[in-house]
Amino acid sequence: MIKISQRGSSMPSSPIRKLVPFAEAAKKKGTTVYHLNIGQPDIVTPEACMDAVRHADMKVLEYSHSAGNESYRKKLTSYYAKNGIEVSSSDIIVTTGGSEAILFGFMACLDAGDEVIIPEPFYANYNGFAVQAGVTVVPVKSHIENGFALPPIEAFEQLITPKTKAIVICNPNNPTGYLYSESEMELLKSIVIKHNLFLFSDEAYREFCYSGKHISALQLKGAEDNVLMMDTISKRYSACGGRIGALVSKNKAVMETAMKFAQARLSPPSFAQILGEAAVDLPNDYFDATKAEYQRRRDVLIERLNNISGVFCPNPGGAFYAIARLPIDDCDTFCQWILESFEYNGGTVMMAPATGFYSTPGLGKNEVRLAYVLNEDSINKAMDCLAEALKVYPGKTN
Repeated sequence: MIKISQRGSSMPSSPIRKLVPFAEAAKKKGTTVYHLNIGQPDIVTPEACMDAVRHADMKVLEYSHSAGNESYRKKLTSYYAKNGIEVSSSDIIVTTGGSEAILFGFMACLDAGDEVIIPEPFYANYNGFAVQAGVTVVPVKSHIENGFALPPIEAFEQLITPKTKAIVICNPNNPTGYLYSESEMELLKSIVIKHNLFLFSDEAYREFCYSGKHISALQLKGAEDNVLMMDTISKRYSACGGRIGALVSKNKAVMETAMKFAQARLSPPSFAQILGEAAVDLPNDYFDATKAEYQRRRDVLIERLNNISGVFCPNPGGAFYAIARLPIDDCDTFCQWILESFEYNGGTVMMAPATGFYSTPGLGKNEVRLAYVLNEDSINKAMDCLAEALKVYPGKTN
């Protein structure tokens, strides 16, 4: 019998998408499913961006430069400058989503068998990118009790070995919503400089900070050669399907190496680059209304969660995610059960089991990730459903 690869066998399933068949089955029964499992914003993609694509004057849909259209990369430098990040167009490679930026960074900087330290819980697909690159993820645990703050320096240094080559963070964080402070970013800088490590910083949610200021890893003075920043327009402009991201670094050797991988995949999507370029021209106050809307949704969700008996959820400082601890025995079982076997007022709720965001076996079994990407009315109905479900769930623990 022909066997699939070990790499394929090791590739993890997405905790965000693996319950889709159960949600689809619930919908076929006529049940409304409130999707809090995935970071798909319901905010309308800016009309000016869509119009730029509709009115694009192209006779041939040709390849772009492998690093992305020069006009777009130059525009991005002005976007970053407005956010206090000084880079040149040569410091940017436009990628097929933020996912490709992460993979290019891993492939350019790490060899098979190298180790990367990541505070857990972390974005589940980091595990998948590590498998593709042959890299080993070494988790350092953050804790729900303090809102998933950065672990102390000692926790990192205890894990550093000769194979350690990088630290990976997401700021603001997916799945926890934690926003790293300036002092925490400076702490990371000290670690990567002391141990000669790369710092991969996923900054997909920089516009959505509710308590404190976003500090980019590219603003860390003296760590320019250590830092690779991964970015995307997906959440910023509610353009997930465009699949446009960016890998940004001032390390010339890293960018020259990453370009080889960019050339191998030829070019990023052309229409979405046009959309992204138009987005840079949106008025400076564009994010004000979107940020305020997410903050209102966050406040509703967190208040409702913490008013349910036995539930605890820290208040996230950014992004549009929260990790909640529930009085349940097993989040994977619970998240499937609520889709398969429960409905309240004709609805049920889809959440992401938190086990998929941890690398350490056994952690997160009583936690779920919720994305507050639905309107307040839908969030309230979802919380009504969750509260009633927890009253009757067979695996309730208190």
